[in-house]
Amino acid sequence: MRVITGTARGRVLRTLEGEDVRPTTDRVKEAVFSIIQFEIEGRRVLDLFAGSGQLGIEALSRGADSATFVDMSKDSLATVKYNLEHTKLGDRAKVIQTDALSFLKLTKDRFDIVFIDPPYAFETEACNQLLADLAGRESGELTGEGTVIVLERSTRSDEPTAPEGWDITDRRDYGETAVYYIEPAESAEPAEPVESAD
Repeated sequence: MRVITGTARGRVLRTLEGEDVRPTTDRVKEAVFSIIQFEIEGRRVLDLFAGSGQLGIEALSRGADSATFVDMSKDSLATVKYNLEHTKLGDRAKVIQTDALSFLKLTKDRFDIVFIDPPYAFETEACNQLLADLAGRESGELTGEGTVIVLERSTRSDEPTAPEGWDITDRRDYGETAVYYIEPAESAEPAEPVESAD
């Protein structure tokens, strides 16, 4: 597994092994970043269920301003830290050990790109709760108008539900993996122009 492009292009990343680990394949990663490539530079990235950290690291390599990596596993976070050091991208990164739902409830940070790549066994109801927590904080504390959420699920999983005020703008399938792009809904109807009085 390598960084595709940017300042760390070609660097080989350490991966994790085990039945609960499902790294994003290079094919899927390349497809995702070809879609969001113009959204990355200068943006703040959140990598939930970070695993090896490859999605957030790819974003940093392509010019993201910062990336926060969240995972429950000590082994995962040790791998993220190794990969950040190996790619020399650690100065723009935060690595946090906690579960995704707890992190979203406590963080004060705001994010422009959110990668959500849970294990395939992660329940759809819990996935929908994550999306609702991301979108539902008052005053757009976690997300803004230009935020894009990239969600990976099994093609056999139930369809996720976009939170209120958001839309699933695209779905792409790659073998067993379905990738959803979820963004704030555009304003419904433009306001009617007010006619000036004679």
